[in-house]
Amino acid sequence: MAEWKDGIAKITLPTPFPVGDVNAYLIKGERLTLVDAGVKTEESWNSLTEQLAELDLSPNDIEQVILTHHHPDHAGMLDFFPDSLEVYGHPLNERWIHPTEAFFQEQEAFFNEQFLEFGLPAEYFPFLSKLRNTLKYSCNRSLTGHLVEGMNPPGLSEWQVLETPGHAQSQIALFREEDGILIGGDLILAHISPNPLLEPPAPGESERPKPQLQHNDSIKKLLSYPVRLVYTGHGKEVFQLKELIELRLLHQHERAMKVKNWLKEEQLTIFEICKRLFPSVYQREPLLTISETVAQLDYLTSIGEISSKHSQPVFYYAMH
Repeated sequence: MAEWKDGIAKITLPTPFPVGDVNAYLIKGERLTLVDAGVKTEESWNSLTEQLAELDLSPNDIEQVILTHHHPDHAGMLDFFPDSLEVYGHPLNERWIHPTEAFFQEQEAFFNEQFLEFGLPAEYFPFLSKLRNTLKYSCNRSLTGHLVEGMNPPGLSEWQVLETPGHAQSQIALFREEDGILIGGDLILAHISPNPLLEPPAPGESERPKPQLQHNDSIKKLLSYPVRLVYTGHGKEVFQLKELIELRLLHQHERAMKVKNWLKEEQLTIFEICKRLFPSVYQREPLLTISETVAQLDYLTSIGEISSKHSQPVFYYAMH
């Protein structure tokens, strides 16, 4: 049952994705604010409406939405709200929540080039034309205004924006210093590590982002804030943040060391490493498993353990 606690109500919404339910949060600020908007399904909308009714509210009472990041399970249901509703988030949400044909083509071209470098066989390339289908449950509308590092969102003067890229380039968290509450999106989850998903370079950039390195920096950044409690994008709240961050960083390092040991024996392509890391899922989930594989290689390269060799077009990785 939805209830208020410290001026925040947690609303858990169903999704059609393997991750399961997603959490949205209602904040009583100067404006009644919904943080994240679930996925674009009738089931999710009905669930939101029922939980708002438990608080004696309806969707029309919501005065603005803030997005922690652009993924469909956090943004899709915006399409069910009136066009007049104000929506705020990091500028990098825009190309995903209001996608253009040019962006879809840019995304396909980016992954086409990456898949060649990663050594994926030809049968994976038709998958690229289906990339746009991953936004089936997302929305099609623009941001009203942008939120970046250090800002107080409109209508939420007690809250501060922290930029926390990694899982998504557009990801932000909201921190309320007076009681140490963080609304963290998918930055840190109690039960699993979020995927460091590959995305095309930001507009105007040519380098691809390195999501695992960004993610590690983003969770370490939280250690400099007096966070008492994290409301997460999926699952339970996090109370022992420092211990969980240390555990996540350790596990990621150990995963990377496993890859390093394989590279002691022979040089491998990203696809060959992906098949070893995810033998049962790599064919079904190429993008997730490749992202996770690249994550470990970016990390090992950043700490000087391995290097890449270009033998066009495929990259091989080997020990230094």
